[in-house]
Amino acid sequence: MSETYVHEQKVDGFGTVRVRVLDARADAEVLHGWVSEERAAFWGMNGLTRDQVAEIYAHMDTLDTHHAFVLEKDGEPVGLLQTYEPEADRVSECYPVEPGDIGVHLLLAPAGADGGHSGWSSALLGAVATFVLKDRRRVVVDPDVRNGKAIARFLRQGFVPGERVVLPEIDLPGVYLPEKHAQLAFLTREVAFSG
Repeated sequence: MSETYVHEQKVDGFGTVRVRVLDARADAEVLHGWVSEERAAFWGMNGLTRDQVAEIYAHMDTLDTHHAFVLEKDGEPVGLLQTYEPEADRVSECYPVEPGDIGVHLLLAPAGADGGHSGWSSALLGAVATFVLKDRRRVVVDPDVRNGKAIARFLRQGFVPGERVVLPEIDLPGVYLPEKHAQLAFLTREVAFSG
């Protein structure tokens, strides 16, 4: 496994899932294609140029609390994973953060020839859970309440729904995030690794 890969997992009947550190410039074209699609509207980057997407991830790479990764299946990019320390994020204003929590944002690539088969999302989410829960106790996700597909996907994976909350607007130099109505959900190590 190269230095840029931080996790590798063989998933029976699916293939090898690798997690690698995102390269803001080299991955910009692929990421821009994903985040520009209408189905990715909840990601909040519709309408941005490739260079603007690259700038956002280059900025994220300077942070100690937020990280971006590309998910690969058998060497092909299939998803974007962002992890963050909840206490350094606006979500901390909406629930009591516990030691060992890690936040996750996940955007799966559009289903291609391989992505349409049953179990695709589950296999990728299982690998993500294994990666992020290596040294953590619990994962928190905060999908938009209107994103029923994402919420259902997380619940099928064993996440337990929390409260519906309003993540406050962030308006800082270089960072703007509009207010977001979100459905919190949590997955503990015990549940993730019980199967």
